[in-house]
Amino acid sequence: MKGDEFNVSERILMYAFVHAAVAAAYVAGVAYFMANAKDIVGPQPGYIGITVFLLVFSTSAAIMGMLVFGRPVLWFMAGAKLEAVQLAVSTVAFLALIAFVIFLFLV
Repeated sequence: MKGDEFNVSERILMYAFVHAAVAAAYVAGVAYFMANAKDIVGPQPGYIGITVFLLVFSTSAAIMGMLVFGRPVLWFMAGAKLEAVQLAVSTVAFLALIAFVIFLFLV
């Protein structure tokens, strides 16, 4: 990555915040869907409901993995190893901060 140290750190924090915000919004959307699935698609008998749940869960895990680790993996493979680790750690830290703020509102 090019640029002086301040610009790189600022860019990393911006990417981390955006990735964490999008991930949190995605989690909220999936939670809404799962909480209201019976109203949205109706009750599903036996294995169909379980299959849909597992497909949503697996897809969700893949999407979250890409949101949190996609860009860091690309940066790491491009040789920006320190920046990649900083981005991954910063994204997880922002996710934890968002979860903490939501927890404070619930208490």
